[in-house]
Amino acid sequence: MIDLQLATSAADVPDIEQFQQWLTLATQAQPLAVEITVRLVDDEESQQLNQCYRGKDKPTNVLSFPADMDTLAIPELAAELGDNPYLGDLVINAPLVAREAQAQNKALMDHWAHLVIHGCLHLQGYDHIDDAQAEAMESLEIDLLAALGIANPYT
Repeated sequence: MIDLQLATSAADVPDIEQFQQWLTLATQAQPLAVEITVRLVDDEESQQLNQCYRGKDKPTNVLSFPADMDTLAIPELAAELGDNPYLGDLVINAPLVAREAQAQNKALMDHWAHLVIHGCLHLQGYDHIDDAQAEAMESLEIDLLAALGIANPYT
């Protein structure tokens, strides 16, 4: 289940079906279907959130905000979500994604797929703080993208 929020004027953003495909693939190890909020923003909101939550005063391509609450402890929220546990929020800077894809000579939707999967893995506890974690996360990303016919984004 996806809550898609459009807070950008950028064109050429994925449609809900594309997000659904990528997020379903990235959450296939989850025992239940999950709910994720995906918010598409411009540089200004991205920079504000990056400054506030990461202490970096610049826009970034994707921010992941994992849900750190037990939805069953909040009856109203649990009832609203039903059987879909809330995984968290992804905030994606649409104009920056387009600029990066162009600068890296990547197909735009391939880059979107990579960043959505990357962010979703963060929501599930994956990280790239140290080399071992980075290698495990990147390997999973490469495999998931290959299932979509997308080349290794790290080469």
